Parts: sequence; structure tokens; C-alpha cells
Amino acid sequence: MELGLDGKVVLVTGGSKGIGLACAEAFAAEGARIAICSRSKENIDKALINLSGAIGVCVDLSDADAAAEMIDRVELSLGPVDILVNSAGAAQRTPPDELTPAAWRKAFDAKFFSYINAIDPLVKRMAKRGAGVIVSVIGAGGRVASPTHLAGGSANAALMLATAGLGSAYAGAGVRVVGVSPGLTETGRVAEGLAAEARLANISIDEARRRGVARIPIGRMASPREIAEAIVLLASARAGYVTGVTVTMDGGQNPIVL
Repeated sequence: MELGLDGKVVLVTGGSKGIGLACAEAFAAEGARIAICSRSKENIDKALINLSGAIGVCVDLSDADAAAEMIDRVELSLGPVDILVNSAGAAQRTPPDELTPAAWRKAFDAKFFSYINAIDPLVKRMAKRGAGVIVSVIGAGGRVASPTHLAGGSANAALMLATAGLGSAYAGAGVRVVGVSPGLTETGRVAEGLAAEARLANISIDEARRRGVARIPIGRMASPREIAEAIVLLASARAGYVTGVTVTMDGGQNPIVL
């Protein structure tokens, strides 16, 4: 399928591993020009080995000024960003009785503001240019509460609302804003989450994984590539009438009407 992404400038936050890296690779395969960012220069260097012609920027996106500077650097090197994919940041899993106001704030800095600090300057630039797409990877915890992911899940829920609101606010300016909400996916972040679930339930990580997969009707976790392929489609003109929604990709785990 021709997606019309050849030559598009795509910025992937958190693009050095997991779903973010899979997105960078999938867009590159469509001929897009890729920029990735991460807090880890080591991870960026590893990712760039297989991303010919891509650039990488080391940045902590919880810092709004640093995020804006990163965008300036990317656009100076590659030109105006056509597509932003947000996949950076993850809130630490914390049992309910260990939550504090500081832990809640840290979760929002790690997940919500690491996205918003990139979205806010770029959605305004895209609106002035009359075109652009923003796709955010938003965890399923924003729709279904998990005991060990209440703070991070709340940040995800806030991102879903921001996606709906921004999608509506900027639709007339030619900018689409979309979310993708994966369930369990074969990534390091999910492995960390399963470890937290195992500690809370006093079971082994293998048992936590088995129980997690058992709740998925499709019978397995998603691969990062599967999530990335959906994101590439949503970012393309083939999904040109899709905005302001968050698409669930959980293998049928949460059969709810939204």
C-alpha cells in the first residue's frame, strides 16, 4: 500500500528502543526522514546503526525548554516536522500504599509532560503551516485502572483527553492528533510492569507474565512492530479523516464501549 510518506520528516520521541524504535524503523522503510530522541546517548547510538540517515538528540523531555530546543535542532537539520510520534517517558509502577503526592507528580512529569512538552510547540508550528500529524503512544492504563499503575494511568487518561481536545481544536488548521493505546507488548517497559505486578502479588515474574497473557483473548502479547505499523497508517493520508481519538490495541482484553 502506498502511504505517501516518502520524504516526510518524522520525529519519534523515545525512538531508541521498544515501540518508538519500531516506529522509527517502520517510517524509515516508507522513505521518511527520521529524527529520534532519548535521554540515553548510548541507546540513541545503538538505534542509529540501523537507521541510515537518521539523526538523534539526547534530551530529557520533562524539561519544557530542553524539549523546545530539541525540536529547533531537528527542524534546523531536517526541515519542518511533518509527523510527531510520542513514545518517550514511562511512569514508575508503584503499589497504592507507597504512593505520595510527590510520586503522583513524578508520574505526570515522566509521562504526561514528556509528551505535552513536545506536542505544544509542534502542534502550533504545524497549525501555522496548515498540515501535520501527531500520534501518541498512550498506555491502556488510561482506560482501565491497575493497582500498581494508578499515577501513570492517570497521566495516560489525561493524555487521552488532551488528544481528544487538541484533535478538535486543530482539525480546522489541517493538523490531526491521534492516540494509540497498546495493551501488553513485548517491550522492556512491559517487563518492568510485570515485575512490579509480581512483587505486589508475591508471585514469580514468569507467573505474572502467564496471567497477563491469559487475559488476552488473542492469546499473546503484541509485538512492537504491530503497534508501529498501525501508527504509520494513522499518520498517513490513508487515515486523513481520523483525529481526536485514541485507538485501543489490546488484543481484545478490554471489550468496552467508549
